[in-house]
Amino acid sequence: MADPSLRQSPLATLHLGGREGQSEPEASVQLAERRSVGKLNLRADPADGALMSAFAGVLGYALPLEPNRTNGQDSRGAFWLGPDEWLITVPMGQENPLYEALATAAAGAHVALSDVSDARIVLTLAGPRARAVLEKGCSLDLHPRAFQTGHCAQTRLARAAILLHQTADTPAYDIHVAWSFAAYLWVWLEDAAAEYGVVVGGVD
Repeated sequence: MADPSLRQSPLATLHLGGREGQSEPEASVQLAERRSVGKLNLRADPADGALMSAFAGVLGYALPLEPNRTNGQDSRGAFWLGPDEWLITVPMGQENPLYEALATAAAGAHVALSDVSDARIVLTLAGPRARAVLEKGCSLDLHPRAFQTGHCAQTRLARAAILLHQTADTPAYDIHVAWSFAAYLWVWLEDAAAEYGVVVGGVD
């Protein structure tokens, strides 16, 4: 299991702390890191109704079965990654108890469960021009007719593999990216957003 006390953001080398919250009246994009997210990867048979019910009892919501959809609320949610695979998020520090509870619920079933909290970080991109920023480096159709709040997709942004999740209609997005690409993608996003004005913020 990951030890939260040993975590350091891969963005630390960018020295962003002094820029958080700086006023930028004309900015139409906000870029931040969501730091307090624990993550579990779950693979199981969605056709096993009893197992899905057991997981729903632990989570407090059902795992999404429709492709590229999410379920849950705020920092507690599940993302559809494939026909039998989900990413589950919880507030940092709660991933270990959730892991144990899900493992207990899955006892005797063919399930793969792993803590991937240290595999990716979550960047947040929000504001009136957030969609325009993403469209500079992502081939997905992000128009509201095709991609809406509650939708997610594994795709590429500026050639980096990401999991994109729309969290609000404003629009606002969470971008899950591997630690090794995090600093690169942050710099790319800042550059792509520069023409619209960008504010750096901290999100816990």
